[in-house]
Amino acid sequence: MNPDLRENYRGAFSGSLCFGAKPALILVDFVQAYFDRNSPLYAAVEDALASALRVRAAARAAGIPVFYTNVVYQEGGADGGVFYRKVPALEVFVQGNPLGAWPAGLEPGKDEVVISKRYPSAFFGTSLDATLTAQGIDTLIITGLTTSGCIRATCVDAVSHGFIPIVVADACGDRHASPHEANLFDMNAKYAEVIDEKAVIDYLKAL
Repeated sequence: MNPDLRENYRGAFSGSLCFGAKPALILVDFVQAYFDRNSPLYAAVEDALASALRVRAAARAAGIPVFYTNVVYQEGGADGGVFYRKVPALEVFVQGNPLGAWPAGLEPGKDEVVISKRYPSAFFGTSLDATLTAQGIDTLIITGLTTSGCIRATCVDAVSHGFIPIVVADACGDRHASPHEANLFDMNAKYAEVIDEKAVIDYLKAL
């Protein structure tokens, strides 16, 4: 990281957040579209998925709630609005397209909640806020794809709704390292605590 950038942020953005009393884990948009090399959204993020699966195993062992998101549109994408028009590749998420399916190993458990969304944030236009609030959740451990898009949007909305966002750097991914690293840096500075896989697993083991 450029030392001038760190110095520029120092003082203005030097706060930190701690885990709250009741965390939940969310796995954002880990679907086949990002893992199939024939998909326009392929992002070479297999390592992020592997990390997220290890975090999920620790979350399940700790007994905390686990949430997932996927993206689903009706045929033609009329329910996707301007976002669907801006990003033509979103057509891979029309209901029934196999690219919208879970990759092997990620299938949600019977007691785990799937939130289907149409826009970048897991909160926008969904029941996530109400569901977390009803369960008394105060901390959202965030993993998923992509860092510069749906992870950032979910992180910002999490803090805007009063949840503590904990972003797991190793368990998030993007199609290029530059936006991935830049957005992790900026989320850590302004909205969240960005930690590595080992730190979150150690925390979960201690619960």
